[in-house]
Amino acid sequence: MIGKTRPAATAISEPARGVLNQRLKGPQFTHLREAPSGQLAEWVEHYWHVSWNLDDQPAQQQETLPHPNVHLVVERGQAHVWGPRRSRFSKTLSGNDWAFGIKFRPAAFQPFLGGPVSRLANLSIPASEVFGALIDRLAEHLECPGMASLCEQSEALLCACLPQPDERVQRLNDLIAQVASNNGLTTVAQLSELSGFSERQLQRLFAHYVGVSPKWVIARYRLHEALALLQSGEARPGTELALKLGYFDQAHFIRDFTRMVGLAPAKYVQTHTDGQ
Repeated sequence: MIGKTRPAATAISEPARGVLNQRLKGPQFTHLREAPSGQLAEWVEHYWHVSWNLDDQPAQQQETLPHPNVHLVVERGQAHVWGPRRSRFSKTLSGNDWAFGIKFRPAAFQPFLGGPVSRLANLSIPASEVFGALIDRLAEHLECPGMASLCEQSEALLCACLPQPDERVQRLNDLIAQVASNNGLTTVAQLSELSGFSERQLQRLFAHYVGVSPKWVIARYRLHEALALLQSGEARPGTELALKLGYFDQAHFIRDFTRMVGLAPAKYVQTHTDGQ
């Protein structure tokens, strides 16, 4: 543990993207996110904490369409590292419980891991394999303290084992941030031109640092944008939305959306959003 006190946390108020069931709201379910300190901003995207109290209610299914990020997750006295997940993630919520996580920036976990992140795709490993026994001892003694305490202890752990800076981490994170914010970036060829890396170099770098291909990252962020627009009511399922996201036609968009979300866009709007 380091001696410095963590600066006051900055809560993140923007809606979380990729959460498929937006109806788990109210006092029985909370989802908090906080930004890291400046010292860890290069490595950590944010900290998150979810809790639920369903003691007097039936179990509920929550699903997410994960981002291309690695997470360190603490729950039930155990800590695991979860690699990028190509399919949607499902968890059954029951009883009264919680989970806390560190969401690393897309390319930032590799220096901690010391190997290709592609070996973690769709898998989880004990966090002690990366961070040693300290993380297990920390997880065993957490009894749902406040978010501020969880973040402070996490920052102490990470600051004690920060790897050497790698300029490729920042370049790839900046590139992925542009993919996330610019629907006009729809091909690996565009990323190659933008980054200065050849397409073959991008394939190797993404496998090593991110764990998934650049094409996969592009497709995932387009689906995140589709979900956000449909959930907010800013768009309706149809050809206009498909074209806005860079699809050649509506049929291609419907196939991608249905494969990853589990429902066609129109059916998803009908069953998972309010006021539709």
